[in-house]
Amino acid sequence: GNVACRQDVDRMVAEALGRFDAIHILVNNAGVLRPTAVVDIEEDEWDLVVDVNLKGTYLCSRAVLPAMQKAGWGRVINFSSTAGKNVSTVGGAHYTAAKAGILGFTRHLAKEVARYGVTANSVCPGLIDTEMVRSTVTTRRANEYAQSFPIARLGQPQEVAELVAFLASNRAAYITGAALDINGGDLMI
Repeated sequence: GNVACRQDVDRMVAEALGRFDAIHILVNNAGVLRPTAVVDIEEDEWDLVVDVNLKGTYLCSRAVLPAMQKAGWGRVINFSSTAGKNVSTVGGAHYTAAKAGILGFTRHLAKEVARYGVTANSVCPGLIDTEMVRSTVTTRRANEYAQSFPIARLGQPQEVAELVAFLASNRAAYITGAALDINGGDLMI
């Protein structure tokens, strides 16, 4: 389904609830990135990047919250980026804007749903060795970026997955509204 389409999201959530009777954990990790300069971004490209990254996060969260609130427990983990705290290394302004929006949305959501036993947090990866990054920059450029980081390499998807698994667990029960960085020291705030 398309996370930017409410009907697709509602169908996806209904199917999950029909199959599993509950939804306890939502990881909003659908994303799209374009390296286009502001003067060259067409409106349809802006909409695509913002809709998938930010609107998709809102729609998926909105769809699962009633089940989590009813259960009295839930974890919402939203993928932002170091771009949301600074500027994108490889993406355009639309990507940076969407990822910053996710941080604000997550903080607000965390405050709103805490009373239901639901936490909401953001994960803010830097350059992770993924297909999306590799399709956006050359291997040489990715290596140049990596060499500029205190931990001089790209992050690995498994490292990000372990952070997400922690946030989804009871060990993270007192963490909400946070934006956790995983970027090899590329951005230190």
